[in-house]
Amino acid sequence: MQSKSKMKNTRLRRKRRIRKNMEGTTERPRMSVYRSNKNIYVQLIDDRSGHTLASASSLEQEISSTEGDKSAVAKRLGEVIAERALAQGIERVIFDRNGYLYHGRVASVADGARSGGLNF
Repeated sequence: MQSKSKMKNTRLRRKRRIRKNMEGTTERPRMSVYRSNKNIYVQLIDDRSGHTLASASSLEQEISSTEGDKSAVAKRLGEVIAERALAQGIERVIFDRNGYLYHGRVASVADGARSGGLNF
């Protein structure tokens, strides 16, 4: 078992390696996922202007009231961010898993966003 600081450093190294090849634009923003032990957060970011175009988190009432485990809440979060993106005319995004493995809640957010109408 790795120590927490080593696991965090490993994730941050992976994050830097992934992020150096992707940039969000106004037409195709970067969909960044952050995962804590209890909650999950998603932002649509335009890196060229440095603005967040839309955001959602599992702390919001409409998402946190979802029945089921944390993966079910994450899937609902993906559907909500897709609704907000489509309302702003955004149909295509770049998925930034932020150094996390594409598994569990991170994959559930992606599946929810795809079922909500976003294209990666």
